[in-house]
Amino acid sequence: MSLFGDGLEAAVQKAFTRPAPKSAGAQMRYLVKQLKGTKSVAQLLRVSQRTVERYVKDQIKKPRPDLAARLEREVKKRWQPQIRARARQKAATTGGIVIDARARMGYTAPIGSTDESRIRHLTVALPPRHAARLFDAQEAGASDQQLQQIAADALREVYFQDGGRRAGSLEEVRFTDIEHLEFEL
Repeated sequence: MSLFGDGLEAAVQKAFTRPAPKSAGAQMRYLVKQLKGTKSVAQLLRVSQRTVERYVKDQIKKPRPDLAARLEREVKKRWQPQIRARARQKAATTGGIVIDARARMGYTAPIGSTDESRIRHLTVALPPRHAARLFDAQEAGASDQQLQQIAADALREVYFQDGGRRAGSLEEVRFTDIEHLEFEL
């Protein structure tokens, strides 16, 4: 499970104007329409083509839990792509992104400062350039560790250094033991 990647996706999904299909039949019909055929949907979901056809005709109504999770994930990944792109673009150019995190945070600083990490609960509005970095890295297929480092760098600049007004010698922020993480556009 990708904590940062899933968090960014959840933030973008809050911008949807209509809810995604809920029933298994409706979700399957949507995927068949998007992928232009039952065979490609069957390969995507790792089920037989006949199973997909039976869901489309509502002959099967309740999928297994693992299939239901895959089905929902694939539908949400493809649902309202223009709304998703518009929300990302707005966050990356004008709106920025808000990160709400409860995690152990510490930093590397010169000798003589108190840099011991401790649990902090921060809600910080990050400027658009940081949102753009997060979304660009996510689209490029960055790992959760890389997204975590980008978020830590953003928190260092915005929260700890206050945009260059304090703690100028701060070198690195450690962002570990994450208890809660949520993004808001």
